[in-house]
Amino acid sequence: MCFETIFIDLDDTLYPATCGLYSVLSKRMELYMVERMQISPETAPKIRQDLFQKYGTTYRGLTAVYKINEDDFMDYVHNIPLSPYLHENLELRETLELYPQRKVIFTNADTPHAKRVIKALGLEGLFEQIIDIHDISPYYKPQMEAFQKALQLAGVKNPGDCVMIDDTKRNLLGAKEAGLFTIQAGVRDRPTEVDAAIMTLLDLPNVIPV
Repeated sequence: MCFETIFIDLDDTLYPATCGLYSVLSKRMELYMVERMQISPETAPKIRQDLFQKYGTTYRGLTAVYKINEDDFMDYVHNIPLSPYLHENLELRETLELYPQRKVIFTNADTPHAKRVIKALGLEGLFEQIIDIHDISPYYKPQMEAFQKALQLAGVKNPGDCVMIDDTKRNLLGAKEAGLFTIQAGVRDRPTEVDAAIMTLLDLPNVIPV
């Protein structure tokens, strides 16, 4: 397999879900709904989950249905210290440095959060580009249009020359529909709908030889 560009999701992909960060971010989303939107604590989790299922991200759902202040939401949700969850990962850096291909972060979060995560992991300078939720608006993963727009923003001419690594299977279905090679992170057994599976990015050489 020979690829020119490797797209990598951020949360629960660049770092493993076991670190607990995304669970905290999810709770921050619900707290935002309670404190900023006066939604009851009892109903906020279900509303958030319903919006996530329908719109692909809580952020897009709250924007579409409740017309929230987008910047305020992002600032509130990501206003937590990362040090309890993320640490410099030299092994991960060495693994990613094995690949000369262009590496691009493609996330449904925003760029400031992505930059903080990259810095916390000690991965500065490895990624040529960050494509975030604002860049692909009005689309979002898992929509195929989001992947098409990301490919355009990255200057990719042939989707078949690209890899998408993501922890969420439905996101990968959109990537596959757009023509990318798909790798699901965080699973041992490969779902039939995707091309490959790894537990963490440290296992990437098992799928894409260097």
